[in-house]
Amino acid sequence: MTTSKAAARPGVIWAAPAVLFFAAFGILPVIAVVYLSFTKWNGLGDPVWTGLSNWAALADDAELFNGVGKTLILTVVSWLGQTPLALLIGVWAAGPQRSRAVLSTLFFLPLLLSTAAISVTFVSLLDPNFGLAADYGKYFGAPDGNFLGDPDKALYVIAFVIAWQFVPFHTLLYQSATRQIPASLYEAAALDGATGVRQFFSITLPQLRNTIVASSVLILVGSLTYFEMILLMTNGGPGTSTRVLPLHMYIKGFVGFDMGYASVLAVVLVTLGTALSIVVVRLTGYHRMASDREGA
Repeated sequence: MTTSKAAARPGVIWAAPAVLFFAAFGILPVIAVVYLSFTKWNGLGDPVWTGLSNWAALADDAELFNGVGKTLILTVVSWLGQTPLALLIGVWAAGPQRSRAVLSTLFFLPLLLSTAAISVTFVSLLDPNFGLAADYGKYFGAPDGNFLGDPDKALYVIAFVIAWQFVPFHTLLYQSATRQIPASLYEAAALDGATGVRQFFSITLPQLRNTIVASSVLILVGSLTYFEMILLMTNGGPGTSTRVLPLHMYIKGFVGFDMGYASVLAVVLVTLGTALSIVVVRLTGYHRMASDREGA
C-alpha cells in the first residue's frame, strides 16, 4: 500500500513552535520598529506620533550616504576576504589527517572569544606607541603604526579583525559540507587521472555551491548589522571614516536619544539586508533548493 505525499508530510502543528518563536522575536519587533519610525520618542515615556517627519529627515542627514557607503564597502571587503579563505581552510580541514584535527581546533578558538575581548586585544596590538604596530607597521604601509588613526586604512583594519573572528565559523560550514561529498566521486576522478586541483574545481566547488550561497548570505547580512567591534575600536573614527550605518543608527538612538529616527535607519537596514539576500538567492538559484548529493 502506497502513502500519498500529502499524508507523509508532517502536520502543520509541528511547525507551530518555530512559527510562534519567529513571530515573537522576528516579526513583532520589526512591526514595532516600523511604528516607532513614525513617532518622536527619546526612550522614556510614550511615543508621540509625528507622521512622516522622521522619514523626511533622511534627506537632511549628512551622515546617511556616508554610512551606507562605508557599510557597502565593509560588506564587499568582508565577502571577498572571508569567502575564499574560509572555503580553502574548510576543505583542507575536512581531511582525515590527525594533525589537521589539532590545528583546526586551535584555529576555531576565536569563535569562543567575545567581541569585546577581541576588540580590546586588537586595540592594544595596534597601539602606535606600545603595540606591535609600532614596530611592524612600517612593513604594512603605516610607518607610524597608526592603523586605526588613518582614515584610509581604519575600515580595512576593522574588516581584517572581523574576518579573524568569523572566518572560523564559515570554515565550519565548509568543513561539514565537504565531508558530505561522496568519496566515490573522488575515487572515480582519480581513476580518470584527475589531479587534486582538478578535483577541487570539478567536484568540490560544484558540490559546495549551496554552502557558498548560504555562507555568503550570512556574511552579507552580518556585515550590514555589525557595529560592536567598530564602536569599541574606533567609535566611528577617525572622523566618520568607519561610521557604518548600524553605528550611525546606534549613535542616533542611544547617544542622541532620537529613537524615532533611529528606527527609520533600522528599517532602511532591514530593507537593504533583505533585498541583498533575495538578490543573492535568486541569482544563484538557491531558492530552488536542488540537491547536489549523489543519487538525490
